[in-house]
Amino acid sequence: MNSELTKKALEKVGNPHILVNLISRRVRQLNGGGGFSRPLVEAAPGMGLADIALLEIIEDKIGWDVKDPEVL
Repeated sequence: MNSELTKKALEKVGNPHILVNLISRRVRQLNGGGGFSRPLVEAAPGMGLADIALLEIIEDKIGWDVKDPEVL
C-alpha cells in the first residue's frame, strides 16, 4: 500500500481500525465481481486494489457509518 495514500485516508477516517476494515471489505468487493467490482476512481495501470480502495476513500467515493460512536 502506498504510504502517502494511507496517511491521507487515515486523516479522513480518523480511526486506523476502521480504515483497515474499509480497505479489506472494498478489496474483497473489487476481487469478487458483480456490481461492486469496478473501481469508482481512475486507477493508474498496475495500481493495487488496496491503493484503489484508499483512493476511493480519499475522493469520498465510498463512505462508512459508525453505529455506536461511544465504543470508539
